[in-house]
Amino acid sequence: MTTRPKAVVLLSGGLDSATVLAAAQSEGYDVHALSFRYGQRHLTELRMAARLVARHDVANHKIIDIDLRQFGGSALTSDLPVPQDRPINEMSSGIPITYVPARNTIFLSFALAHAEVLSAFDIFIGVNAVDYSGYPDCRPEFIATFEALANLATKAGVEKTGRFRIHTPLISLTKADIIRKGLALGVDYSLTSTCYAPDSETGVSCGQCDACQLRLRGFADVGQADPIAYRKA
Repeated sequence: MTTRPKAVVLLSGGLDSATVLAAAQSEGYDVHALSFRYGQRHLTELRMAARLVARHDVANHKIIDIDLRQFGGSALTSDLPVPQDRPINEMSSGIPITYVPARNTIFLSFALAHAEVLSAFDIFIGVNAVDYSGYPDCRPEFIATFEALANLATKAGVEKTGRFRIHTPLISLTKADIIRKGLALGVDYSLTSTCYAPDSETGVSCGQCDACQLRLRGFADVGQADPIAYRKA
């Protein structure tokens, strides 16, 4: 019996991470999903992450508690208003208030620790450098530098028992390309939430924040209706 290689997949419950989960499984990895309750202003994505894990038959899913709300500095971890109705061309100029300081660095550090304990040398993350909101920790140079760090900062890396790789299968894709890829892999996007400010009770997406606008444009570009509900679309 052939043992599948293990991989840690960062799973937020959003459209991108759902696609990455399916991509890792399609490549033959035994997925260990990792999500975070990090003090974000809503937990809709975590509920979706649990549904995705069930849908894709992922046996191992950890939700880690980190309180980044103690630091604030972002509209996602404080009471700062989430920007709405920004023109698409504004979204990649400057770093918006929805950037959570060092979030991907923190998440990847936890993923690296989890991977080393599992003897898993593959970590998947759904960063994107095309249709994104100007986040510095979504760029290829950040990922390459973190991968180098991973192989310097671990026992496995120093003893050469394995080499860690950070997989970013979406990094050069448009949102439309990501959706096409996910649909081909059988992703059910009704089980995802991308919104920065969903309704606190129903989880319905706002349709006005940067994340919603990019998602809606992606579905429009592939000629598909987005299967989730919006207050305004």
